Amino acid sequence: MAKLKITLIKSLIGRPEKQRVVVRTLGLRKMNQTVVQEDSPAIRGMVAKVDFLLRVEELGEVEQA
Repeated sequence: MAKLKITLIKSLIGRPEKQRVVVRTLGLRKMNQTVVQEDSPAIRGMVAKVDFLLRVEELGEVEQA
């Protein structure tokens, strides 16, 4: 399954609580922190809510040994 590399590029200072919760749920706490998440409709929906705060890169298929 494909993966998404998600990086927080803008501060959460002054943002509404709902946006802060979405970013925290994605696993991001600090600016310039990067997490790798499975590509799913739920994750895509969260990214769409706060896309102006994030940088998202699609990683190719990850082979498992």
